[in-house]
Order: sequence, then C-alpha cells, then structure tokens
Amino acid sequence: MKKILTVLCALTIAAALFTGCSKKPAAKAAPTKINLWSFTDEIPGMVEKFKATHPELNFELETTIIATTNQEYEPALIPALQNGDVDIYGAEAAFVLKYTQGDMADYAAPYKDLGIDINAALKKADIAPYTVDIGTSPKGDVVGLGYQATGGCFIYNRSVAKTVFGTDDPKAIEAAIGGGSQSWDKFWEAAAKCGEKGVAIVSGDGDIWHAYEASADKGWIVNGKLYLDPKREAFLDASKALTDNGWSNETQDWTEAWYADMQEAGEKPCFGFFGPAWLINYVMAGNAGDTYGDWAVCNSPVGFFWGGTWVLAGKGALKDENKKAITKAIIEWITLDPTSDGLLYSWANGTFQWKYGTGADPSVNTKDTVSSGTVMSISNGTLEFLGGQNMFDYFVPAGAYANGKNLTQYDSDINALWRDQVRAYANGQKSRDAAIADFKQGVADKFGIN
Repeated sequence: MKKILTVLCALTIAAALFTGCSKKPAAKAAPTKINLWSFTDEIPGMVEKFKATHPELNFELETTIIATTNQEYEPALIPALQNGDVDIYGAEAAFVLKYTQGDMADYAAPYKDLGIDINAALKKADIAPYTVDIGTSPKGDVVGLGYQATGGCFIYNRSVAKTVFGTDDPKAIEAAIGGGSQSWDKFWEAAAKCGEKGVAIVSGDGDIWHAYEASADKGWIVNGKLYLDPKREAFLDASKALTDNGWSNETQDWTEAWYADMQEAGEKPCFGFFGPAWLINYVMAGNAGDTYGDWAVCNSPVGFFWGGTWVLAGKGALKDENKKAITKAIIEWITLDPTSDGLLYSWANGTFQWKYGTGADPSVNTKDTVSSGTVMSISNGTLEFLGGQNMFDYFVPAGAYANGKNLTQYDSDINALWRDQVRAYANGQKSRDAAIADFKQGVADKFGIN
C-alpha cells in the first residue's frame, strides 16, 4: 500500500511539474497609446527621444503633424480635442491663448491633474514667469508650459557695424542703438547714420514689429472691445519712417528677399535683425552664407519676446492611469526637468541630436535659451555664428522684459490685419487715418468686435 501511495505521489508531482513547464509565459501588456498632435516635427522628435531613453515606459506614439502654413492645424485639432482623442498637443504663441485661456481652455488638462506638483516644480526649475502666465487658465491652473525662452535682442552684422560705427563691440553698438533704454530715439539716430553709409538698419518693418507688438501695455481686446495700444499704433509711423527714408530694404519677413539680407545679398547691406535665440539657430544660421561667424548680439532698445511653443495635455490623457502616468512623465521631461538628463539641458547646450529640414545634417547641434533659469545658470551659449560670443549673456536677461499679459486668442488674425494696413500706409496707398479706420472695420467684420 505504501508503495502504491508513493508511486501515486510521484506521478502527481511529475504531472504538476509537466503542467507548469508546459504553461506559456505571460503575454506582455499591450503598449499604451499616446496620441500626440503638433504643427511641426519638433515636439514629436522630443517625445521619440524620451521614448528611446525611457525603455521602462511601455507606450506607443501615434503622431499627427499638420502644418500651420495654410491654417489647417487648428481646424483639425479642435474636434479631436472635443472628442477626447488628444493626449499631448502643441500650441504656438500666435494662438496658444485660445487653448489656455480662451474658447478651448476647458479641453486642456491641468498639469496638477496629471499628478505634477506644479508649484514645487516651477520653483525648482525657475521657470520664466511669462511662460507660466500664458499657460495658466482662467481658473488659475497651469495647463501649458513652453520649453524655450524667447526674449529678443538685436542681432547685427559685425562688418557692417564697423563700416557705420567704426566698431563691432556689443557694448558700443548697444549704446549707439539705445539698447536697454526702452526708447526708440537712439535707434532712429542710428538708422539715419546707417542711411548715410548706404546701409539698411533692418531688412523690413517686420523686423521691428515684434518689438513694438510685445512691448504694448495692453492687448488687442480690452473689456470686450478693440483696443489700439499707443505702442502698437506707433508702429505706423515707424514703418513709414523706414520706407520714406530708405532705411530698410522693404522686405517682408519669411520671404526670399528677407533671407537674402541675412547673407548681405540684398539691395543694400543690412545692419541687423530683431529676434530671440531661435532666430539665429533655426533661420539665420542656415541663410547666412559667407557671413556665418560675422554676427553679434546686444540688447534691443525695447524689451520684447517673440514666439515659443507651449505643451498641453488633452483630457483624453486622464482616461486611464497608464496613459496619465506616461503623459505626466513626458511633459515633465520636456518642460520642467532642470537636471542634465532633461530635454531643457540638452536643448540649451546643443547636445540634443536634431534634424531641421530635408537634407539637414543631424550631427549639427543647436543651442537655445530655454524656459528654466536653473538650466540656463549651468549652460554655455557660445556660438561660432556669433564669433564665439556667449549669446546667453544677452538673451537670458532679455526674458525679464517678456510680458505674457498683453496677448489675446485673436492675435494671429488681428496682427495680420494690422500689418496689412500699416504696409499700405507706409507705401503711400492710403492715409494714416484711413489705415486705422480700415483696420478697425476689418476686425469688426471678422470677429464682430468694435
């Protein structure tokens, strides 16, 4: 009997072992799908980098990229947000207010709802205040943050500076144009001096527009009515002065003629451009030709910022805990990580491998001012394009003048209407009063705002 029991036990154990060995390994969990919407491949490239360096997070990226060139991005993004089909999306300065404070603000998930201790994170990273202002909803929740800091400076050609002013020293040029004075008086004196030497102080009126626009004390809409801030109205006279006196090459920004002035191939030599660090890295450097390395930076007469992209989470990201946790990790890495492992540090120091444009060399890195003061304090901004000058010496303090409280969700369209009328006045096609009246009528027709 004992023998029979022993055999039975042995068979039972063997059967159990066989059964255990024959079991299939547990299937790996399906990756969590993260829906990302963007108007360029910039944010998608960042998230792909995040995915490669965070293999412990099991997710699959589904990317939708629609350019803003033909105003096609927002009409596609809005219904996707309304349907809860967007986890992460980008919005640029021209229209970000619609998504953080305007008509579409309710579709943005507050960072705190993702599980981010936002107040502690903002303090630790020392995030630029204007980017926080722009990304804060009417309820007081941070729903979007940028990764760049886009305070602007005057970027000038050293050889042209020597021709006109006898020096290319940034401090001397800054004094000549009234850099940091918050006044345009010295700049116009410098424009006249450039004119005497056959030099255009800027390429076109678009080069000064962003300084006039961003220095305004109030936005286009105040208490539900159209408001023409005196500092923006002054752009009429500034544009007219450039045209009447031949102080520019009368180009329009983002055209071939504008790019030509960056390599001194325009009608007259061009002294400089107004813009943030990204204008150097992503526009001028690729269009400078033989002038590469012959540029420098100094303070603008009037403080301003231009551009930037904000990263938001759609409420679709709150659908389940895995999706929420991954979205949280991605957004923190892009916008709030002040360590050398985060996106901000590699972006500032030119160690983020990035490819701009078809055929661009992916080994060429760029440096940029970023939104974290903590990161900027440990970063190096020397550029060959600037003859070895450290651009952060100027671009970082420039961020202090950035005002995020004079924007509206209508800025992109209203700015276009305004600049069309200013150009018509500057070219002598209509009177000053007619240009203002036609601008106001255009806003009323488009938005019903008087």
